[in-house]
Amino acid sequence: MNPSTDKIFAGPIPQLYEEYLVPMIFESYAADLVNRMTSRPLARVLEIAAGTGVVTRALASVLPESVSIVATDLNQPMLDMASKIGTQRLVEWRQADAMQLPFEDATFDAVVCQFGVMFFPDKSKAFSEARRVLRPGGVFMFNVWDRIEENEFAHTVSTALETLFPKDPPRFMARTPHGYYDHATIAQDLKIGGFRSAPRINIVAARSQATSAQIPAIAYCQGTPLRSEIEARGKSLGEATDIAESAIAQRFGLGSVDGNIQAHIVTIEC
Repeated sequence: MNPSTDKIFAGPIPQLYEEYLVPMIFESYAADLVNRMTSRPLARVLEIAAGTGVVTRALASVLPESVSIVATDLNQPMLDMASKIGTQRLVEWRQADAMQLPFEDATFDAVVCQFGVMFFPDKSKAFSEARRVLRPGGVFMFNVWDRIEENEFAHTVSTALETLFPKDPPRFMARTPHGYYDHATIAQDLKIGGFRSAPRINIVAARSQATSAQIPAIAYCQGTPLRSEIEARGKSLGEATDIAESAIAQRFGLGSVDGNIQAHIVTIEC
């Protein structure tokens, strides 16, 4: 177990993440999250763990220009990629730790986070920070992946790597991205973080599609912190990616591949 590297998205990861993972698993959930916000009266929106900006771009394309958007992430290389891609209108990019937000109390109408909560070492602390910066009546909205078995490409890759590392298989995918899905735990952490209302949690299934088995293999093995776990075990990324690609092709067929993905969308008012 090496949770200290789970939240590091640097080196070649931002580029690979944006190129492969964003269209394969993130874009549809970004649209879903933003659509859930559009009917709310908003003047200022904060995004935490913005990554390479897939939700930020959706927010900027849908919300009126009168709504200011501040997008933050712990990893400056991810924000660099996001700002390089750009948005349809002005967005403030800012490096920030979700557990210690550099903003005054009660300054945002909404805080949004796509697939970032799982990486926070102290989730209740991050939730308390989200609540602190929200105005009364504001909303905190985030999504998290369901258990890895409900996310077929990720599960297939993780299982395949067990054959390469039988004594010490890398557990990043199950441990972190797919390790925070229990509704009771989420509700309790939000309560500890100071939220008084009960969260609404919706389970949303979607499809993850790619033109070849190689794309999800590269995406997960090279475009996430799973990369660091593979490299730390002394095997080449190429060998690990090839094994993952073979397993995906065997399960989903040659040519285009299509697998289930599933996430939980959490909404709670301040």
